[in-house]
Amino acid sequence: MKINKFVEDLKAKSAAELNEELVAAKKELFNLRFQNATNQLDNTSRIKEVRRNIARIQTVITEKSKLA
Repeated sequence: MKINKFVEDLKAKSAAELNEELVAAKKELFNLRFQNATNQLDNTSRIKEVRRNIARIQTVITEKSKLA
C-alpha cells in the first residue's frame, strides 16, 4: 500500500518536480553508499529502497515523456 501511494504521488507531480525528486534521491543514495563504505550505516536495506525509488521515479518520467 505504501508503494502504491508513493507512485500515485509521483504521477501527480510535474516533470520539473520529478527531476528535483530524482536529484534528491541520487544524492541520498550517494550519501548512503559513503556511509556504508565508512561503516557508519546501520540500516543497509535503505540503499535498496532508495535504488528502487530512483527506478520508480525514472519510470514515471519516461511514461510522462511518451504521453507528451
